[in-house]
Amino acid sequence: MRRRNEIIMEYGTYMLAYFVSYIASLARLYYISGLLLLLEAIYLYLHWVRESQNIAELRAVFTLAWVGGQGVACLRLSRFQSDWNYVTWLCFFLIYIGFGIGYEWGRKYDPDEKKEPVRNSLQAERLFLCIVGLALVSALSFGFRKSGLGGISGSCVLIPAITILYGKVSEKKGGGEKAALVLANLTAAAIPILRMSRFHIFFVVCFTMVTYIMVNRRMRIRTMAGIVLALLPVYVALTVFRYHDVTYLNNVFDMKYGNMPIFLTQPYIYVANNFENFNCMVEQLVKHTWGMRMLSPLFALTGLKCVFPRLTPSVIFLTKPELTSLTMFYDAYYDFGIIGVFLFAALVGTAAKWMMRIVKKNNNPVAYLFYGQFAVYLGLSFFNTWFSNPIIWFWLILTGMMYRFVGYDKNRKRNGQEE
Repeated sequence: MRRRNEIIMEYGTYMLAYFVSYIASLARLYYISGLLLLLEAIYLYLHWVRESQNIAELRAVFTLAWVGGQGVACLRLSRFQSDWNYVTWLCFFLIYIGFGIGYEWGRKYDPDEKKEPVRNSLQAERLFLCIVGLALVSALSFGFRKSGLGGISGSCVLIPAITILYGKVSEKKGGGEKAALVLANLTAAAIPILRMSRFHIFFVVCFTMVTYIMVNRRMRIRTMAGIVLALLPVYVALTVFRYHDVTYLNNVFDMKYGNMPIFLTQPYIYVANNFENFNCMVEQLVKHTWGMRMLSPLFALTGLKCVFPRLTPSVIFLTKPELTSLTMFYDAYYDFGIIGVFLFAALVGTAAKWMMRIVKKNNNPVAYLFYGQFAVYLGLSFFNTWFSNPIIWFWLILTGMMYRFVGYDKNRKRNGQEE
């Protein structure tokens, strides 16, 4: 009963802040509207972190990203932004409530019995094989892409996180193994830079940090902030190399303050415009597609998309052609409307709760890779329709294969004890 009252109080503060933010937005008090949601996001994030003693706790991460991202968008720093439709406000509200319901549904509040990876020579050997194999496949795929033959080199983003797991479970490392690990991780870092992919660089860093936090529980917030600050020069350099200078970006998004530095303009665009694209869809969508968009990974991975091109609708509602990023829940509304975003958010919340349980009780270190990927997707929930993206399901399937490979033990299987 006490826990239930605490939950009501926690979500009650969110409901109040959200309602006041909505009223402030209607009154065109945009700074007040945005700051209210930003402060509420920070307050709830710190609350969930304090409760779980985990700065990468999934509900905390989602709260900071989704509620905080909406707060950033509500600041209306661009002349290009418009007042949101009331249906948009309702959807954003129900998404967070739905996630909370899914997360709390049937949840058991047991003491933290998190199992840390233990030294295991068999698992270490198999993790090492996964690292080397991914590095070789990624390098070959990158070479094929440069030769115009095609290929998928994105799997290299998993290598640094697997290396952390390997370091935790391995008993000793020889000189040859250390050299192979260095080469594999250099490959994982070089490919995104050579492809000038800011997203992949950001994903590698976030994914690796989350995995390290979950394995060691020692990384502080200020250490994370230091890593992010150290990456800013690389981020800005890649932006310039892609000819996205500050003048170009400020003109594209019609910023009210034309002299904003690029390291503030670009993140603001990436956060705020995704919510604008959602609102654009709400106002322009004529009919729903009843699952066709969310099933696009199935159509792509099975080849059905090539046989039946009409399976996946091609129309995407955007505020501007140059600004194509979307929120995680864009396709859910496209398919099923208001009820779709609520149920999908509840499903994601349930999956997050399940992920928290698995990583606490599982002896297979690859479980941390599932957790790390899920944390990144929630932490960038304002940015992409992750679970409608075939490459995301490719990574998840690949992780599942490694989970099976690393955790398989025929002796344990005979005794019904396989992890």
